[in-house]
Amino acid sequence: MHAITIEQPGGPEALVWAEVPDPVAGEGEVLVEVAASAVNRADVLQRQGFYDPPPGASPYPGLECSGRIVALGPGVSGWAVGDEVCALLSGGGYAQRVAVPAGQLLPVPQGVDLVTAAALPEVVATVWSNVFMVAGLRPGETLLVHGGASGIGTMAIQLGKAVGARVAVTAGGKEKLARCAELGADVLIDYREQDFVEELRSATGGAGADVILDIMGAKYLARNLDALAVNGRLAVIGLQGGVKAELDLRTLLAKRAAITATSLRARPLEEKAAIVAAVREHVWPLIAAGRVHPVVHAAYPIAQAPEAHRVLESSTHIGKLLLTL
Repeated sequence: MHAITIEQPGGPEALVWAEVPDPVAGEGEVLVEVAASAVNRADVLQRQGFYDPPPGASPYPGLECSGRIVALGPGVSGWAVGDEVCALLSGGGYAQRVAVPAGQLLPVPQGVDLVTAAALPEVVATVWSNVFMVAGLRPGETLLVHGGASGIGTMAIQLGKAVGARVAVTAGGKEKLARCAELGADVLIDYREQDFVEELRSATGGAGADVILDIMGAKYLARNLDALAVNGRLAVIGLQGGVKAELDLRTLLAKRAAITATSLRARPLEEKAAIVAAVREHVWPLIAAGRVHPVVHAAYPIAQAPEAHRVLESSTHIGKLLLTL
């Protein structure tokens, strides 16, 4: 088969479509013929040499895919050859075929075509596990989403609204904020021109956010704590703003607040399977009902993966970038 390989870390040109050995479905795995994958920040970090796949994972980038099952490994039940699926991966989505643990498979949801389904697994699993399973967002609470126009952000807005929360977002520019508003965001903050702490306090009568979903890390840590409500929960899922910052524990204590930081890729199989099962139970019905949908900025043929990476790094997109085979 062919896959996008990275012989030497570097810029987008480091992504090379090349012939590689065929994967084989092992115990508890299925083999998926890939219809599409999606581009994530983790893929960029892997291309640059900063984020190696976990031990035993495919060496090729791609943390999610959609496609059809072409083979079942030993011990797999509940799935059949020919099933249309999407999948959460530890790597290997940028390829013609990928072996996937059965617990990380999802059926293509009703109302979503096979290619577009590739935009779902990583963002839905990330948002549901952090905002709901860990941070416990409840109806009537306020959720602040940094990067509201990103793939993660566009999904977080919709899921927050679907459970009855008030959603505030930060994004850069009128176009991105307008799209966030279309998705249901109640409070729109242009981080280039506005202080999100002040804007959030103003919008909540001084209370702040009950849950913050953060992609920035160190750069926003102090201001995120200022923006949290009493009993607030900060969920850090990205480090685009750096990895080290000072933390004033007095603020944390005074607000009885909590900070969690998670990544999805290296979690044990049983944890990923539990998240995927929760997504299927809670989110798939919302998609089937038309209350939540994937937001796709553009789809590129797999050979144009370098261009898709350039677009992602420019941060000019809204929603997900797909790669099709």
